[in-house]
Amino acid sequence: MKIRYFAWVRERTGMDEETIDLPPTVATAGELIVWLRGRGENFETAFAEPGIIRVAYDQMHVTHDAPLKGVDEVAFFPPMTGG
Repeated sequence: MKIRYFAWVRERTGMDEETIDLPPTVATAGELIVWLRGRGENFETAFAEPGIIRVAYDQMHVTHDAPLKGVDEVAFFPPMTGG
């Protein structure tokens, strides 16, 4: 599965994207965030406030409880502001 990071999530993780083998225990975006947080200090910092992280599956916004089954790409980004 391709994982993409945008804006300050990218800055804090130190990468734009990566390809991972999804652990069998991870079934939703929220569970993926928890799993990613366990990968090191940079991920812990990036996902310190998981409730504000926005998620998209295959370029469609989803909630944190959306199932990952059949998803090719997950994108994480901070809240958007307008102006």
